[in-house]
Amino acid sequence: MAKSDSFFLRATQDIDQDGVYYEGSIDLGAYVDALGKSVMRIHNIAVSFTDSAGRNLDLTGITNASADYQLLTQSQTNIVLASNRAVISTGKINASREIAGNGVAGSVSHDYDVLPQMWTNGYLVGVDTIYFGGAATTTWNENVFVSMVLECTVETLTQNAAMALALSQQ
Repeated sequence: MAKSDSFFLRATQDIDQDGVYYEGSIDLGAYVDALGKSVMRIHNIAVSFTDSAGRNLDLTGITNASADYQLLTQSQTNIVLASNRAVISTGKINASREIAGNGVAGSVSHDYDVLPQMWTNGYLVGVDTIYFGGAATTTWNENVFVSMVLECTVETLTQNAAMALALSQQ
């Protein structure tokens, strides 16, 4: 079976601003069917860290803040290392404000985790649910929302693809 045309999945997760890990799920049952040998391949991921309206996040006074996200094939109770076999993608931002009063960051960096999603052949997913979670520090002045858009295709699970899936995931 040839690959399908690309389609896009969208998800947003509120990761609050209290240092606690929050996680939601994305149902892939319409795309993935292990018995029917149907799997999904993620080709690209675009991520944004915003407030609830999709705008810039504010910091509380002169401070630093950070926020992390992860996309996983298995549910977790906290942020895990990128070497964990359940990890599809991770990302982090760090923000700094050097002016008194609440407002947007003077600088924002993703140098600790550059949010790379540069897969040559995409990321093969054979589970019917993936998990999207994250955590944010208490120095944000509002809840942090992580939104992502995944470019995906559906394909038949071939013997080679089954081997690749077995080697890359639990």
